[in-house]
Order: sequence, then C-alpha cells, then structure tokens
Amino acid sequence: MADIGSTIDCSTLDTGRPLALVTGGGSGIGLAIVEDLARDREVIALGRSEAKLRALVGRPHIHPVAVDLCDGVALARLTAPLARLDVLVHCAAISAWSSLETSSLPAWRETFETNVYAPAELTRLLLPALRTAKGQVVFISSGAAVKAVPGHIVYSASKFALRGVADALRIEEVGAGIRVATVAPGPTETPMNRATRTARTGSAAREEGRYSDPESHAAAVRLVVDMSPDSQVTEVVVRPRLL
Repeated sequence: MADIGSTIDCSTLDTGRPLALVTGGGSGIGLAIVEDLARDREVIALGRSEAKLRALVGRPHIHPVAVDLCDGVALARLTAPLARLDVLVHCAAISAWSSLETSSLPAWRETFETNVYAPAELTRLLLPALRTAKGQVVFISSGAAVKAVPGHIVYSASKFALRGVADALRIEEVGAGIRVATVAPGPTETPMNRATRTARTGSAAREEGRYSDPESHAAAVRLVVDMSPDSQVTEVVVRPRLL
C-alpha cells in the first residue's frame, strides 16, 4: 500500500513547470481540478483522506499530501519549503443541512474553521510564495454564497464569509500582482452531494440537467488561471443547465 506524506518533498517537483496547490484534491471538484491542472503544471493535492489520495500516487505531475487544514502547526510546516507558488485553489469544505433553530455552536465553529479560517490561514502562509510568482488564488465558493439557502444557513454563511475574504484579498494584494478569483458552483454531482441527496430524499438518483459534473468547475478554474496577464477573472458562477 502506498504511503502518503504529510510534507512536500520539493526534490520530486519538476521545476520547469508552474506549481499549483489544490486543497480537497482527493475527490469531487477538487480531484477534477487537480487532474486538469496537472496537464501543464506540477500539482500538490492536499486532502484529509489518505485512502482517497492513494489513488493519485504515481500519477504524472501530481503530488498527494495528507494534512488537516485546521492544524495551524501542520500548515506552517507544510508551506515552509515553498518559495514560489503559481496557483492556489481552495476547494476543501464541509457542508451540513440545518436551519438556525436546529444548528449548534459546535457546528458553526467547525464549519467556519474548515470553510473560512483554514483557507485564510493557508493563503496567509503562502503569500510570500504567491507574491514571488505573481500568482493566482482561486476560492471555490458556492451558489449558496450568491443567494442564501434557507435550511443550509451555516454553510451559506461560511461561503458568504469566504467571498468577503476573496474580495478583500484581491484589493490588498493588487500591488503585489496576485490575482484572486471566486468560482461559485451550483449543485454538482460529487460524493458529498450524493450523500446529502440520499439523506434528504431517500434516493441518490440524479435528475438530468440539474447537476453539473466536477469537470465543469475544473474548466471554470482553467478559464481563471489561463487569463492573459493584463486582466483577471474575479468571479465565475457555474450553474447546471436547468437551474
């Protein structure tokens, strides 16, 4: 069984290719982004699940690393070797359905720690490397950050907050040449959404045209990172065809 490291071995990176780092890279939208970016970049794929990351071991230009994004010490150790980073994509997130009445303080804390605090801290640690490369940061948000979703209040609030981080960071780092974008997916066919659909309806069946595929969002990230140097894409909203 392949071992998954908890640090980045820079000696394994092809320095002739731009470097990208993607959180939530083991499945769903994150995995699709990793696979797409690896066509022309070295990609560090971060994830919590070693089982999911093992499927990436040995694949060209993909470097899986297991890390708890809410562990600040682990993040500092992970990012320390990186002197340059061209693309940073924040895709890791957690989601649970609840109203304000049925929510709890621990759920609020856990969701904001994962969906807001962790990407903010990881970006902070990587600012020197991003400035060196005049890099691109992409926050994978949600349609729930464009229009609040009742019954999904904790997740919606966290994604609204993440959009605020992105918009403020864009202004703060404009002089350093860092570009910042938000990509907001609508309902997407991912393991997390299948589980949610099953829990809410009793069936994992997918209604055609009402869910995007993860590759659609990878294409949106590709649009952002391939923008010509004189411009930047600041926000992309992706919806299933029938929504």
